[in-house]
Amino acid sequence: MTEDRLPLAELMAKTGDSDFLRSIAESVLQLIMEADVDGVIGAGRHERSGERTTWRNGYRDRSLDTRLGTLNLKIPKLRTGAYFPGFLEPRKTVEKALVSVIQEAWIAGVSTRRVDELVQAMGMTGISKSSVSKLCKDIDERVHAFLKRPLVGDWPYLWLDATYLKVREGGRIVSVAAIIAVAVNTEGKREIVGLHIGPSEAEPFWSSFLKDLARRGLTGVKLVISDAHEGLKAAITRVLGATWQRCRVHFMRNALAYVAKGQNTVVAAAIRQVFLQPDHATATQVWRQVADQLRTRWPKLGTCMDDAEHDVLAYMTFPEQHRVKLHSTNPLERLNKEVKRRADVVGIFPNEDSIIRLVGAVLLEQNDEWQLQHRYMQIEGMAALATPMIEEAQPLQITPKAA
Repeated sequence: MTEDRLPLAELMAKTGDSDFLRSIAESVLQLIMEADVDGVIGAGRHERSGERTTWRNGYRDRSLDTRLGTLNLKIPKLRTGAYFPGFLEPRKTVEKALVSVIQEAWIAGVSTRRVDELVQAMGMTGISKSSVSKLCKDIDERVHAFLKRPLVGDWPYLWLDATYLKVREGGRIVSVAAIIAVAVNTEGKREIVGLHIGPSEAEPFWSSFLKDLARRGLTGVKLVISDAHEGLKAAITRVLGATWQRCRVHFMRNALAYVAKGQNTVVAAAIRQVFLQPDHATATQVWRQVADQLRTRWPKLGTCMDDAEHDVLAYMTFPEQHRVKLHSTNPLERLNKEVKRRADVVGIFPNEDSIIRLVGAVLLEQNDEWQLQHRYMQIEGMAALATPMIEEAQPLQITPKAA
């Protein structure tokens, strides 16, 4: 029968330290193939057996590129029939894990030349530009399936935020918005539900994006959290019929622009008193008091607060357990930073398809990580969304502005 052990000392004597793991891998895979062939034939090498079905007929060489380098294997041949080891793929000489490494390097913005250097550093002979392109075609298929997947169930909360990237268009370099949509379902789990490229200020752009989400099954949206993009509020009302929550962090930046830099700390502390209130009614009362106090010195700031009151405080009408994550787009900040980090390596994208490919791959990777984590929101608070209290909060959008 085939030897089932290979003395470790013998291997170490035959190879240097740099090739030790590679030799171990070659030997282990060779032992697996030999044992596998024994089972196919019904007898071991030089063994007489009435159950034998065929005989060995030499070997054929086959190389396998792995993270340890190129393994030189000898695949046993049979006189009748054929044998091919299950851990290899026909007509493919690159290990799946290595394909993943190359794809991840590309997603991270590593150039084709650097990918080739990476492959050589891993002990292989290199890889051509066309080979990298072929290996990365799988990225497009996975990203497309992810971004177009059906959305099942209700999604009460939806966050929208934009990351601006540079792309070549008609011989010019222009800035476009990559809009990322994240939603939480009634089970309290969050997912990345959409990606769209275009001008973030135009209402038709927002309507098109939201309609696409609705066609894929995004239903039951009660609150949309975003920055104050022009045209977005109208699109939310028309397409989703949901309440809009203006990002509190972005509002504070806008409000403090009306105040001298030396007074920012005092004014910010005064406005933050509103957000410490336990309910919507009290928060509204304090908001108007603060606005009147600040109006005497900064009239434009008072007007800004009048205009933004209902949009900034919309989250206060939702379950208390969820409010800490509803008042701003901060839950998207870390995701946006990761997208920017990967995109900065590229710098200027050749076209919008390349943005979808790279950003979509980053989002797919992050979404997979989220699915392994605990619930993002407490499921107990979801039951409160069906109570009349939330329904009565809708008219807040059209209440006259504070005097």
